[in-house]
Amino acid sequence: MNEISLGRRLSDVVAEYEHKKAAIPEALEAFNKAGNALRMACSIAGTYGRENLDTGRIHDSAMERNLLKSAWFFVYDKLQISYLATAEDKRKFEQEMASPPPFTMDNLRATFGRYIEDPRGNILRGLAEVFCQLDPAYKSHDKVKIGVKGLPKRVILSNVGGYGSYGRDRLINLLNALAAYQGKPLVEYEELKAVDDYHSYVKGHSAGQVDIKGRGVGIRKFMNGNAHVIFDEQALRNINMALAEYYGDVLPDATETKPEKRKESTAVSKDLQYYPTPEKVVERVLAELYDIKGKRVLEPSCGCGRFMDAIRASGAEVIGCEVDPVRAAMCEAKGHRVMRMNFLETVPTPSFDHVVMNPPFYGRHYAKHVNHALKFLKPGGRLTAILPATARYDHGLLDGRWNDLPVGSFSESGTNINTTVLTMFADKAADRRAA
Repeated sequence: MNEISLGRRLSDVVAEYEHKKAAIPEALEAFNKAGNALRMACSIAGTYGRENLDTGRIHDSAMERNLLKSAWFFVYDKLQISYLATAEDKRKFEQEMASPPPFTMDNLRATFGRYIEDPRGNILRGLAEVFCQLDPAYKSHDKVKIGVKGLPKRVILSNVGGYGSYGRDRLINLLNALAAYQGKPLVEYEELKAVDDYHSYVKGHSAGQVDIKGRGVGIRKFMNGNAHVIFDEQALRNINMALAEYYGDVLPDATETKPEKRKESTAVSKDLQYYPTPEKVVERVLAELYDIKGKRVLEPSCGCGRFMDAIRASGAEVIGCEVDPVRAAMCEAKGHRVMRMNFLETVPTPSFDHVVMNPPFYGRHYAKHVNHALKFLKPGGRLTAILPATARYDHGLLDGRWNDLPVGSFSESGTNINTTVLTMFADKAADRRAA
């Protein structure tokens, strides 16, 4: 943890908290004695003067709650978490402070550790989170690569009214995310005053543009409550650079059918890439598969078996397929049945109720895996696939029900690429192929 930013060691803050918590009974006793002394100071021999002299009453539970929240907010403020955390993470923290966890070193590390260990990474994640909510183009790994044109130069915000409006709050998030990446101060109230006071309209259209000085952003407000946020060339380049840095390179986790000619060292490094499904993603995906108990489930490219573990725990029969011998052995060691082969070389047998998969993210390789997996489903069977967001917003190779995962869902697995979940049903897929 960055204790220089805090100004003192975290262990000292925890020690002060524990010392003051233990001293609450003594402090409360002193408070009560002081109240009694005040009452005695205005009475003769303790005789009640028929006046209500309120010296206050404090419960030890209230003191403990205030001390606990004070300790958490002290660290939050001193470490400038409001500057590093994403808008969503800040809301989660505020919600958690309604009933804070114990103030311990373990809980401090769990809550704030990643912000201090990787401040730039969290600034980039916050920017990606904000801009992905503005336009699907910002979710696209292909569209944000350096040198690739296509990022929107303007976005539309709804309900941009005065102070406290939803759209205004989103505008602040946008400006602060960009400012954090640019190393500029967070937006001040005075900077938005011109936007708040802007009421000049002509025939329902914006009469002009309010420029946020030094931010590279212009605002056009309309009578329907919408506002167009327009980025200048430098701001758009900053957005492009930030998102490209955050998403990084997406490498294959399986050998390509026709690999391009490349240096041997690059080929080896790419073929060894592997993005295991984080446990939170597994839980989220399986929460929608409420009816798999007693069903037969296939997981292609099963990796180390995280999905298989959860599927088996849900009472289903699960079989995996994995070409990497080490990962296949890891699954078998846990008692799973695994076909040791390249999934694309397996012979389809339409005997499964469900297919759950996390195929390779690289390029458009995923589409071959999904189309092959559909052949393993019984009539009425369902396929659930975790795919890169480009599969939904750019490539158009697959069709079904889409549900985007939160920004950074695969960060712990080594990639920040935006992801989405595709659900397809065997009968509908067959109808599309026939058409």
